Amino acid sequence: MTKAARAVASARLLLNAGDVDGACNRAYYAMFDASHAALSWAGTHVNLAETKTHRGLVGALGKHLVKTGLLPLMRANR
Repeated sequence: MTKAARAVASARLLLNAGDVDGACNRAYYAMFDASHAALSWAGTHVNLAETKTHRGLVGALGKHLVKTGLLPLMRANR
């Protein structure tokens, strides 16, 4: 989570400087790093090569956190 927090701080700085693209990039990686931290916190043993990609990480979160009930799936109100 330290790496994720650093990326969030960078995103804020970039956004305040008017660099929306840079801020979005850092925010994306903050979420990417926080997702890895969540998998680690849950004690899952996933192959790191599997979670190097966006698709692999989303799949691992679904398999190890959402389907097990550790992380409830949030749905937007419609």
